[in-house]
Amino acid sequence: MSSLRFRVVEEAFKKKAVAVERPEERPSDYFAKYVFNREKMFRYLPRTAYDALVDAIDNGKPLDREIADMVAAGMKKWAIEMGVTHYTHWFHPLTDGTAEKHDAFVEQDGNGGVVEEFSGKLLIQQEGDASSFPNGGIRNTFEARGYSAWDPSSPAFIVGDTLCIPTVFISYTGEALDYKAPLLKSLGAVTEAALDVCRYFDKNVKKVYSYLGWEQEYFLVDEGLYAARPDLLLTGRTLMGHESSKNQQLEDHYFGAIPTRVSAFMQELEIESLKLGIPVKTRHNEVAPNQFELAPIYEECNLANDHNQVIMELMRRIARRHGFRVLLHEKPFKGVNGSGKHNNWSLGTDTGVQLLSPGKTPEDNLQFVTFLVNVIMAVYKHNGLLKASISSATNAHRLGANEAPPAIISIFLGSQMSQVLDELENCSDDTTISFHGKTGVNLNIPKIPELLMDNTDRNRTSPFAFTGNRFEFRAVGSSANCASAMIVLNAAVAHQLKLFKIEVDKLIESGIPKEKSILSVLKSYIRESRPIRFDGNGYSDAWKEEACRRGLDCETSVPVIFDAYLRPSSIRMFSETGVMNAVELAARNEVKWETYTKKVQIEARVMGDLVLNHILPVATRFQSMLLDTVCKIKNVFPEEEAAEISARDIDIIRKIAFHSTAIQDKVAAMVDARKLANKIENEREKAVAYHDTVVPKLDEIRYHTDKLELMIDNQMWPLPKYRELLFVR
Repeated sequence: MSSLRFRVVEEAFKKKAVAVERPEERPSDYFAKYVFNREKMFRYLPRTAYDALVDAIDNGKPLDREIADMVAAGMKKWAIEMGVTHYTHWFHPLTDGTAEKHDAFVEQDGNGGVVEEFSGKLLIQQEGDASSFPNGGIRNTFEARGYSAWDPSSPAFIVGDTLCIPTVFISYTGEALDYKAPLLKSLGAVTEAALDVCRYFDKNVKKVYSYLGWEQEYFLVDEGLYAARPDLLLTGRTLMGHESSKNQQLEDHYFGAIPTRVSAFMQELEIESLKLGIPVKTRHNEVAPNQFELAPIYEECNLANDHNQVIMELMRRIARRHGFRVLLHEKPFKGVNGSGKHNNWSLGTDTGVQLLSPGKTPEDNLQFVTFLVNVIMAVYKHNGLLKASISSATNAHRLGANEAPPAIISIFLGSQMSQVLDELENCSDDTTISFHGKTGVNLNIPKIPELLMDNTDRNRTSPFAFTGNRFEFRAVGSSANCASAMIVLNAAVAHQLKLFKIEVDKLIESGIPKEKSILSVLKSYIRESRPIRFDGNGYSDAWKEEACRRGLDCETSVPVIFDAYLRPSSIRMFSETGVMNAVELAARNEVKWETYTKKVQIEARVMGDLVLNHILPVATRFQSMLLDTVCKIKNVFPEEEAAEISARDIDIIRKIAFHSTAIQDKVAAMVDARKLANKIENEREKAVAYHDTVVPKLDEIRYHTDKLELMIDNQMWPLPKYRELLFVR
């Protein structure tokens, strides 16, 4: 047992970086090589088909079957030239992953052979088994039909020998069974609502875009060590393991030199990402050992979300070529920082205006404040729902721990923006709004130029922070589908903007000038939404008490947090924006509760197996060795001297017995709690029972197991330890 662990660790240390050949071309030469983007569309489609497809992408115009056939023919020609043999409808089921079924470009030719075939019908629609994916009861096993339908706004791409066509996934009766369909609806809703408000300020605006820039954090561990940890293999996190003497306390890993093996992995990941049209830009060491981050240039929200799903799968595949496994679990290691996926969100117009950026004129600034305050108001009204959108069994381990934001949604604005809103709240309706922008700071250091300081600082403890021209939603988990949070945020902002326009229009119709009407409504919103604004330390206990007094959602039980989706205000918001109906919301909550239960259930089973079949036998063996030693000492030395010599061993024997007995008792209690919870038929009640009665047992068992790790001979311990998992290069 022990020799196996040491051989695995030794092999991990011997591994060298895999050489990565950088293409001779510049990144701009091979960017989007495997993407059927507009440049490929123009080359492979007839002009009529190209114009119709661009119109569909830009303006949502429907495509008729004749045009779809032309697009399919051009897409097939390009794909076959690239060596493609299969195609698939690529979609996002309610699993936080992606799904695909591959079909070959072949049909019988009637003469005993085959021909390459791909029609508009095959491009537009494919049938799948909807009952085999999470659906929350919308589809019974005997009602299996579901459809994937082409999303022209996200270009097709090639992975290996397969053409991947981004699609939505819906049931036979029309309900969404994925993340993309409601995301597209929420983007349409925010575009429509924001456009109406923009026309208070500029009649030339024709479209508003929602942008997303995600920052993907992840851990890398050696593949051999990963294989020797059943808990990592089956749950994505270490269910036991004492902290390493050195972890992140010296703060020497963040932005440090990237290890050679990791750098080789990052290089290949970047090259393959760029070929798939993913504009990756930033890479660096994160705070915890063996933790890293990559981030792209911001893109339109739907495309950015697709790219994040692609890159997570790409990371898994490329990591294995370099002898790594990538960990996307939000908290794979206790005692060090977890991993998030910060979602930087903003709105912009087709005229080039960033709606969350201060302008140069009073009217531009009034527009900026209008959108800023409405976003604040939307987050205030739906803070519990936003928390539900990022909650999961895995993210629960991260929120509020170390660097992660707390499980209470609040907004950080910074001192200048807070001051502006405070003054605006009490000003007259004729006030001119102005901002200082960036201020110059001369450091008086030779050769260092003047620095421009942003008008907001950063608050790492805030889950929803304004950072100058965007909001950073930092609470999103590293393994999550970004769409879950973006659906709620875009829909909530869309709904709020609609309500704002109704109120302003009423004042204008009563004879009050437009600017005064806008300011009047904004001032009332600033007052009403004040409880959501918090610029202090989100980790403090004082803030938790204050947040409760302010009426913010302070619930910490994940299954109960999910209730926010079914509140009347949430159902009304989703229904009135056309994003989801009550049936779809209820179904999604059933999926969320069921998924929570299953993940905890798997962890409990793995924990029981590990401690009973891996840890306790080793503890018993080591205890027997100590007992044998004590007996031999008594046979050799006089009684008093023997007692003195063997005192330490006897103390360890007692402690091993205590912790081993505690583990056995608590595993039995955990099994009993699980059996009782499994008898509950209601999915919500079952999830709550798992949270309240099973999850605490996992922590209790871990406590005693980690104590044993410190006592038992290092050569006998069966599992790779934290110092080995976190510091292998």
